[in-house]
Amino acid sequence: MTPASKSVYYFGFYLLLLGLILIAFPNVMLPLFQFLETTEPWIHVVGVLVFNIGLYYIFMAPANNSLFLTLTVYTRIAVLVWFIVFVVIGWASPMLIGFGVVDAAGALWTYLALRKQ
Repeated sequence: MTPASKSVYYFGFYLLLLGLILIAFPNVMLPLFQFLETTEPWIHVVGVLVFNIGLYYIFMAPANNSLFLTLTVYTRIAVLVWFIVFVVIGWASPMLIGFGVVDAAGALWTYLALRKQ
């Protein structure tokens, strides 16, 4: 695997872990980030989506497909942008931006690795 592929591959494991936490134990994590505990199913649905995206990353990264790797850069940056918008319009706590920063950091790692290729 190329360095860019490795960055996406490893980020996929972060997504798997986050997805599993959101599916199985969301109310353990939510208060740590100043979010209200919930009994609504939406958080579990988000966990499934995050987990599945992690699977895409893990299975696609070894293919070294530059289009896929580049797309992950754009979409992970978009996560940060959307989360900032959600905070600005009052839909979410500013703590949400922290998750977007993690995505943007992963995107930067992949972007820099792609530039070296």
